[in-house]
Amino acid sequence: MKEPDPEEFEHIRERQIYFSYLHLAASPAVTQALIDRKAIAAAYETIEKSDGSLPLLTRMSEVAGPMAVQESAKYLEMARGGHGVLLGGVPGADPGAVVILGGAKVGLNAAKKAGGMGAKVYVLEINPDRLRYLNDVLPPNCVPLMSNPSDLRDRGRRVERCGDDSRQ
Repeated sequence: MKEPDPEEFEHIRERQIYFSYLHLAASPAVTQALIDRKAIAAAYETIEKSDGSLPLLTRMSEVAGPMAVQESAKYLEMARGGHGVLLGGVPGADPGAVVILGGAKVGLNAAKKAGGMGAKVYVLEINPDRLRYLNDVLPPNCVPLMSNPSDLRDRGRRVERCGDDSRQ
């Protein structure tokens, strides 16, 4: 279900049809291996329905957003080198702050997960129509904001303060 690893390149044959999530823009080595071996490759993330939607990319985004929050929460744990921040907080301690860059499918799903865990969530987005949509569908602890350099710096500092060593 994902692009081949370098040690798998030798198994790709000429005219072999290879279906997978390929992410070729981020993987020049995979791109070159498929070209060199003259394989026929179909990237799941580019398969379109007649209406132009990308159903397999949508499904991947539905998983990627919540998984990003789940994985990030692990690294906030002291046992994993974090500052011991619980995203949802506990009595006497503020919830963690989460900054999400972009409110498309992955960002929306990440915001829903982080918001559902009780975190204070900032979703930075550049599309005003998408901001209005996010404002309608996200819970009150999720704040959609127009993305700009000032907000990126400001929200980043707030998140850093949540991990301040004085809270350990």
